[in-house]
Amino acid sequence: MRDAQVFRPFRGTMPDGKEEIMLRIGIVGFGFMGRMHYGYWKKVKRARVVALCDTNPNLVEDTRKAVGNIAGAAQDVDFRGLAVYTDFSQMLDEARLDAISITLPTHLHAGFSIRALRKGVHVLCEKPMALDLASCQRMAEAAVDSGKVLQIGHCVRFWPEYARARQIVASGKYGGVRALSLRRFGSRPDWGRDGWITQPRLSGGMILDLHIHDTDFVQYLLGTPRAVQSRPAPDASGAEALIVTHYLYDHTLAVAEGGWSMMPSFGFEMSFHLIMERATLIYDCTRTPALRLCPAQGQSFTPRVEPGDGYSRQIDYFVQSISGRPHRETVLTLADSMESVRIVAAEKQSARSGKTVRLS
Repeated sequence: MRDAQVFRPFRGTMPDGKEEIMLRIGIVGFGFMGRMHYGYWKKVKRARVVALCDTNPNLVEDTRKAVGNIAGAAQDVDFRGLAVYTDFSQMLDEARLDAISITLPTHLHAGFSIRALRKGVHVLCEKPMALDLASCQRMAEAAVDSGKVLQIGHCVRFWPEYARARQIVASGKYGGVRALSLRRFGSRPDWGRDGWITQPRLSGGMILDLHIHDTDFVQYLLGTPRAVQSRPAPDASGAEALIVTHYLYDHTLAVAEGGWSMMPSFGFEMSFHLIMERATLIYDCTRTPALRLCPAQGQSFTPRVEPGDGYSRQIDYFVQSISGRPHRETVLTLADSMESVRIVAAEKQSARSGKTVRLS
């Protein structure tokens, strides 16, 4: 890998002819999710990816390989326009970054986020926030102390169909939520470098890495449950490969199931059924149309959703945050991200003990 090269600040021209300094973006960890972030950052008009940091000695060659369970990571990367580092401290010292995407294994989220924040760099860190609440708390404190934005990549909150579901519920048009069920299934994620995703000490395991998407959306839609009841199914090694969780609320039935147990030919599925008093809202990413609302009166129809997907919309939200522009609504806070880690910890405890675990 060639030595890092340092760029001067990148500037663009606005329609009125005025010069605008663009956001200088770095990406740390250039595996599947790092490549996803790279592709989406390239679409942001006011930003330019100027630096990457990764210790993989075969980075250029490996970047050409298709990995992951979602389309978008397989693309050409022009390394001639990037400063490539193997040392994170050097990257922070030299690249003069405004913001950074941290797309590293979960056990590294806290340390790398804190170092970037203390250097005065805004951080978009992949979910989950960290392996445990103590690490989450250190990250949140570093964000407050630095005055910089730390956003966790809970992309499902920004996914157009899930965001529309929350808008419909919040409107009250179809009454309260009677039941919510969510599903998220894929095959074993062996594409992570050195198999880190399937190692619980590095990723937190399937429940924290995959299932947390639905846990976070349950919290976003209904708030923190009183308690959780979780039942797992282990793989050959004894690690949780599947989970079914009941989130206990006073007046709403909520359940999420998912895991890494599917065969490679299955692909990926995420879906939900949202049952309200006067309508049912159904989403299935494998169907066309994927979203369908069935009201008590009249024919079913597909509600209008915002353009883009969860990745592009979460980056737009992050850019708006670091630019100091107010949001139309608050979609995600650090407290939310920490709470999802807390709920998942309770789910793990319930799965292993066979008992209901209270959260409040």
